[in-house]
Amino acid sequence: MADNLSEALKTLKLSSADSASDSVEGCLDCLLKALAHNNVKASGKIQEMGVLPMMPALLSAQNSCTAKVANVIAEVAKNEFMRSPCVEAGLIPPLVQLLNCKDQEILLQTGRALGNICYDSHSLQAQLISMGVIPILVKLLGVHSQNTALTEMCLIAFGNLAELESSKEQFASTNIAEELVRLFRKQVEHEKKEMIFEVLAPLAENDVIKLQLVEAGLVECLLEVVAQTVDSDREEDVAQLKTASDLMVLLLLGDESMQKLFEGGKGSVFQRVLSWVPSNNHQLQLAGALAIANFARNDGNCIHMVDTGIVQKLLELLDKHVEEGNVTVQHAALSALRNLAIPVVNKSKMLLAGVSDIVLKFLKSEMPPVQFKLLGTLRMLIDTQADAAEQLGTNTKLVERLVEWCEAKDHAGVMGESNRLLSALIRHSKSKDVVRTVIQGGGVKHLVTMATSEHMIMQNEALVALGLIAALNLDCAETDFVGSSLVQVLHKLLTDERSAPEIKYNSMILICSIMGSEPLHKEVQSLAFIDVVSNLRSHENKTVSHQASLTEQRLTAQS
Repeated sequence: MADNLSEALKTLKLSSADSASDSVEGCLDCLLKALAHNNVKASGKIQEMGVLPMMPALLSAQNSCTAKVANVIAEVAKNEFMRSPCVEAGLIPPLVQLLNCKDQEILLQTGRALGNICYDSHSLQAQLISMGVIPILVKLLGVHSQNTALTEMCLIAFGNLAELESSKEQFASTNIAEELVRLFRKQVEHEKKEMIFEVLAPLAENDVIKLQLVEAGLVECLLEVVAQTVDSDREEDVAQLKTASDLMVLLLLGDESMQKLFEGGKGSVFQRVLSWVPSNNHQLQLAGALAIANFARNDGNCIHMVDTGIVQKLLELLDKHVEEGNVTVQHAALSALRNLAIPVVNKSKMLLAGVSDIVLKFLKSEMPPVQFKLLGTLRMLIDTQADAAEQLGTNTKLVERLVEWCEAKDHAGVMGESNRLLSALIRHSKSKDVVRTVIQGGGVKHLVTMATSEHMIMQNEALVALGLIAALNLDCAETDFVGSSLVQVLHKLLTDERSAPEIKYNSMILICSIMGSEPLHKEVQSLAFIDVVSNLRSHENKTVSHQASLTEQRLTAQS
């Protein structure tokens, strides 16, 4: 056996590929020994002596040396500077070919070699996927599930490949879900479960695989993990509880998997997840609230949940967190309430249950994500609910906070939702008192700015609210209308070709409503609105052209 590395490399270069001679084996042993002693130095020498290009032939020979050849490649490819030379030497195709062999040692070393060569390289991993390694590896996992080292090699490979979007379709066409669930059920050690979780999380982002995992029984495994770890303070149990409950919520993001687990609101999984909401564990409270938000993605589910008392559970949870203030739990519970409030039949029931009172307790929150959800929840609740809109719209504290948030330039979402809620309070209440509260709170200028938004729906909501302000209390709003250049804004909306028909229509309605104010009337005259409106009489939209005629008559009569 050659002890000297250089000698071994020379001998290896001279020997023919098919000779499984003792000399080749001796050389490979020498290489492995040198690599174990000083990997970087030995790898450099292997590269320098030009041995890598011989390796494909040695691999293809498939004899007693094959495992050692793959092992040498695996060791060499631990070094980043050796990965490109391995690819250039054409090692990937013969290695992929070896994944079809039966010998477990060869399989293990081949998997290591491929894993190390392709480590951190998305393009090489994508190449492996296109060469069809995924179905082969899934099959290996099934056949060799008793071999711990091979199983771990497959899991590490899956973890890396599953990060690539192109892998998801291939995984979905295998029985990976069944194999992983079967493997998971057998595990006792935390580390092993963790390894499987790391593969499940990226795979479960795919809706087809979500459903496969649900059908393979993953949910029952997750519920078991939760039951086993919920009362433990051990760090690894706390981590496992989080991973299992997060994965549960992820499975519910797929429409089919969610509906399957809902089972008309009678599903045992659905019931178990509900029981997380009143628990004392923040992670479970969070997962429970997020799960409800995910179940509440269609009207049927929402109506059923409100009728079965889920709102009360969420309100009690939120009440616990007014003072404790766990922001993620607040955000999740408010998300759930907002979704539940979408069907019209739920709104009055939720208002009766006291949702708005509890939600208002979070007005003092300084956290934009909580502010955003709070605003969305209130806006959903008051839609078509005149009494509730009036009650909230005359709440000076709420209106003041909305006006403050309308200026939250750093948080576009909060700013947009505040404007929309301000407008909604006026539109749904059509109340003089609400209009007065908004004017006194300084909200008018924000609604005028909202009319210039890039989102048509927001422009429209603003114009309708401003029209109601003008119709119900023009005297009080006059100064704010002048100060915020309302007439100039309307002129711009009417002359802008990009303005939608609804925007032009509502702008003309508003023009007519402000004509009773002398300073506003003067501004309308000075900007020659008659000409602008006259041009719109030939607009292709009948409603717009009709309104243009009426507005022109009104302006002519008052000029």
